[in-house]
Amino acid sequence: MSRWKKAIFTGIALVSLLTLTACGKAASSNSSHTGSKSESIIIGSSGSDYQIWQHIAKSPQAKKAGLRIKVKQVSDGNVTNSATAEGQLDVNAFQSYAYFQQYNKLNPSEKLAALGTTYLEPMGLYSKKYKQLREIPDGATIGISNDPANATRGLLLLATAKLVTLKSDFNALSTVKDIQANPKHLKFKEVDPSVQMLPDLDAELISNTRALDGGLNVLKDSLVHEKLNQTTRANVNILVTAVKNEKKEEFKKLVPLYHDPTIQSWIKKTFSGTKLDVNKPISYLQQK
Repeated sequence: MSRWKKAIFTGIALVSLLTLTACGKAASSNSSHTGSKSESIIIGSSGSDYQIWQHIAKSPQAKKAGLRIKVKQVSDGNVTNSATAEGQLDVNAFQSYAYFQQYNKLNPSEKLAALGTTYLEPMGLYSKKYKQLREIPDGATIGISNDPANATRGLLLLATAKLVTLKSDFNALSTVKDIQANPKHLKFKEVDPSVQMLPDLDAELISNTRALDGGLNVLKDSLVHEKLNQTTRANVNILVTAVKNEKKEEFKKLVPLYHDPTIQSWIKKTFSGTKLDVNKPISYLQQK
C-alpha cells in the first residue's frame, strides 16, 4: 500500500472519529434529514473556504433564501469527501473538479455529485530565492504536492510556463514520469501541502488556499500562476454532495447563494481578488 493511501485510511479512521462524530450523531438521529427550512445544511470546509461559508451562513442573503447553514471545519480532503458520501456532512466546499473526479475514480462505492461551480483559485509557483521566472536555474529543485490532483495541476502550470513539456496523453492521473522534455533539468521533491515552503527548495508549487494561509497573494507574489481559461476548467472549485442528494432543492440553492453579488463583493475584498468567480454549469467543466 502506498504512503498516500495509508495516509488516507489513517486520516479517515482518526478524523472521522474525532472531528466528525458530532455530525454523524446528528445525521443518525434523523434519518430523514433533507436540508429543509427547519433543519440546517451541514457544510464541511477548511481554510479560507471555511471563512467564506461562515460569512455566508450568517448573511441576510442566506436568511432570504430560507437556508440555515452550519459549517464544520475539517482538514483532510479525502476524509471530508468520505464523510459527505456517508451523510455525516450534507455538502462540502473545498475541492477542484479535478480532485472530485479523481476521488470518484478511486472510491467507486462512495461516489459524489457536483452541485455547481464556485471559483478558480489560481495555483502559483513561488520562490524565496528568485524574483522572476527566468531566474530559475538549471537543475533547480521544485516542490510539488504529494497529493496527486494538485501535483498534476502543478505540472500543467509548469508546462504553461514552458519550463517542461508534457506527453500528449497527459491526464488527471499523470505524474512527473509523464514529463516529455525537461530542458532545465528540474528536480522534483514531493511536499506535504499542509506545511510552509521548505528552505531547501528553489521554488514550490502552492495552492492558493495554502498561499493565503502563509500571507501570500498569488496575483502579486507568485513567479507565474494559473489564468482562468479553457485549459484550467478542471481546476475550478465546486460544491459537492452525495449522489443521493444531488436533486435536493435546498442544496441546489447554495450555488446561486454563493454567487450573490453582495457575497461576491465581500469575497473579492476579503481575499484581494484571488478567488476568481466562476458561475458556470457543471457541463462547462465536463467539456473535452
